[in-house]
Amino acid sequence: MTSSEHTPETTPGTTGPGLSLAADHLDRQVLADYLVRTRWFGGKGRPFTVTGVRRIGEVPGDPTVEPRVALHLVELTYSDVPAGAVDEVERYQVPLSLYAEAESRLDHAFVGWWEEPGLGWVHAYDALHDREAMARWQHAFHAAAAEPGGNLVDHDSSLAFHRLPGHDLDLTAHSTLFSGEQSNSSVAFGEDALLKVFRKVTAGVNPDVQVHEVLSRAESPDVAHLFGWVDWVDPDSVDPDDPESGEVVQLAMLQQFLRTASDGWDLALASVRNLFSDPELHASAAGGDFAGEATRLGLTLRAVHDLLVEHFGESDVPAREIAERMGDRLSPAVAAAPTLAPHREALERLFDRVAALGEVSVHRVHGDLHLGQTLRTSLGWKIVDFEGEPAKPLAERLLPDCPWRDVAGMLRSFDYAPRVVERTWAEDDPDGAEVRAAKAQEWANRAKNHFLVAYAGGDISPEQRTLVEAYVADKAVYETVYETRNRPTWVEIPLQAVAEIGAA
Repeated sequence: MTSSEHTPETTPGTTGPGLSLAADHLDRQVLADYLVRTRWFGGKGRPFTVTGVRRIGEVPGDPTVEPRVALHLVELTYSDVPAGAVDEVERYQVPLSLYAEAESRLDHAFVGWWEEPGLGWVHAYDALHDREAMARWQHAFHAAAAEPGGNLVDHDSSLAFHRLPGHDLDLTAHSTLFSGEQSNSSVAFGEDALLKVFRKVTAGVNPDVQVHEVLSRAESPDVAHLFGWVDWVDPDSVDPDDPESGEVVQLAMLQQFLRTASDGWDLALASVRNLFSDPELHASAAGGDFAGEATRLGLTLRAVHDLLVEHFGESDVPAREIAERMGDRLSPAVAAAPTLAPHREALERLFDRVAALGEVSVHRVHGDLHLGQTLRTSLGWKIVDFEGEPAKPLAERLLPDCPWRDVAGMLRSFDYAPRVVERTWAEDDPDGAEVRAAKAQEWANRAKNHFLVAYAGGDISPEQRTLVEAYVADKAVYETVYETRNRPTWVEIPLQAVAEIGAA
């Protein structure tokens, strides 16, 4: 990567002499090549160009000690949608570690090298892979705790680290980057804390930060508590007559690391495998029984929903609006997955039943709940990742929604777990398919019934059952489209649920 002509700049502030904020010297193609190599880039396979790079600040620290850690927003414009479309432009956060000399330990995270205003030639690496860089994040959060209100703000760049009271960070802990994530990047600091860096960013409050802050301040035992977060206010968006105005972009959140917790999806799969391992076992047997966990999970979701109502409030919306949105999603789904066509009329009749319900209570919810968004600890279940559906616009994810959407998401997850195990076992033991199918249905029904009864506190009303059935159908339609596009051999899992709804 080479540099263009530039004038060295300095940005005095809490971090000492700063780097160029314009970032015009960065070769955009090098950044484009870097993005497509990452796991978290959501535009793979789409034609795009990097149309802007903006350096928004540095992680605070001694400017004489390497590395300097510069945060960038990389703007992409896609050419496979009409100009002005909602998904035409995206922004990704790219933190870079800058060193004067090559760091062989970071060869796997190398991005490029160029001449940096104020520093000279530098080697740049993805900062999330660099323990020295991540230590700067730790110390910045620690310093924020001593500032008024827990806010460490660089007034030159408007980059800010925020801390909630009540937890002391272990500054000696090393960082470990998680490798399995798809849309964000998470780094654990020892056994102490977990930093989630949002990669695809949008202006506005991130619901993951917002909800975790509220539930942490309420001392909820059902989430991993929030320790702090990082955000940035675009100086160009601030009204000179209103210094408090401006476009806020939330960049990262620091929260409790539940090191010994078990993933809910993995626990469910283990339960099903145990059930399948013994032909004499029923789903109520000890090793293969998930009913107790489903019950506890239902109670956990109820408690979280109650707190969300208490702190965010609730309101009523016409049921026909919910039904119309479901119907609006159905038409393009049928076009994308023609196997849905035979069930369309039955689904439309179900949505018509929703429209006739009058009004429906809505409030802030999780928005994308399934077993993979839960963790089982020795003290109980924790619900994580309150970002909502990543594909939805941020403004939509912040809106109140029907709580039965979360319930339906979990019910679909209980249905998926035994079907996934069923398919993996079929390769080694095709003769036992009929027995396993019966066991899978038994396991799913038992888990779903216990979860639903625990969440509702007993039987649900006919109106509530209609909403549950409709949201389950809506979710299964979405899953059918997803599997059609990504895993065609799995499409029968959600399609079976759609067919059962139509037959009811």
